[in-house]
Amino acid sequence: MTERWVIYTDGACRGNPGPGGWGAVLYRGGEINELSGAESNTTNNRMELTAPVEALDALPDSSHVSLYTDSQYVKNGITMWILNWKRNGWKTSNGKQVRNQDLWQALDQSTQRHVVEWYWVKGHSGEAGNERADELANKAIGQMFA
Repeated sequence: MTERWVIYTDGACRGNPGPGGWGAVLYRGGEINELSGAESNTTNNRMELTAPVEALDALPDSSHVSLYTDSQYVKNGITMWILNWKRNGWKTSNGKQVRNQDLWQALDQSTQRHVVEWYWVKGHSGEAGNERADELANKAIGQMFA
């Protein structure tokens, strides 16, 4: 039987670049799992990408996932832009190297192990899962410097 999950992810950065954190809230039935991590010198976009990679990698293969992110960069990148990037040898439409290619490749690989539906949610709008993912990301940054 395919496992069904709802995941909220978020990234945060204090300075850009600067110390950053990511958070993910994974729901399955009545079960809630939370994941988070931090890096000392990163960017907000890298943390926004790390969160879904880590969340998807924590799931059993062939899970069905509804994944919510407040990052248009992540949602549009994985659902639209990535096909052309791969076709163009990881170059953008204007011939530049894709930024964060390592994480895009990791996310691409992670999504291929599951059935993922991507959703964008407005950040800081009271959506409980998104708010909790944001708290986890910021808490991870704080714990790095505790």
